[in-house]
Amino acid sequence: MHSLETENTDTLALTLAMLLLRIWLAFRAIVAGIEKFAGTAASSQAVKIDGASNDYGLTEDTSEKVYAFANYQGVPGGLYDQFTSEPLIPNWALDLYNVILGPALLILGFTVLLGIATRFSLFAMGLLYTSLTFGLILLNQSAGVAWLAAHIILIIMALALAKYNRFAILQKW
Repeated sequence: MHSLETENTDTLALTLAMLLLRIWLAFRAIVAGIEKFAGTAASSQAVKIDGASNDYGLTEDTSEKVYAFANYQGVPGGLYDQFTSEPLIPNWALDLYNVILGPALLILGFTVLLGIATRFSLFAMGLLYTSLTFGLILLNQSAGVAWLAAHIILIIMALALAKYNRFAILQKW
């Protein structure tokens, strides 16, 4: 009786571990995908003096973060410019990658979150992060490479726990 109870507790713990990994990896990808649509909007506001509007016409320029399809940029501008001078990345491939990166992050994030073909989704997410790693290696961005390596390790852990993936829409894959 004791071993059956311990086995059920261990299975529950591993199931919850898998669920936490899926949630973390999914939110990481979804938020990264959403951020590809972020930009800023500038505006002028009247300066308040002692909490009241001023009569002098004083204004201050402010900017706030906004999200819009028009702001989309898959590869940030500074990195994009650096990649254009890399001989190992053809311009057509960089342009294609720039278009698909944000949607790929969103799609993979939602498929991992919902448990839609979780193994394939995690593997595809790992390939996507590996492609990001390739770019950062070319630019000698060691901190970013290490940061992405942590993501790959989490994906490997999730794949290792895939048999405990109980809360999924398509469990077979």
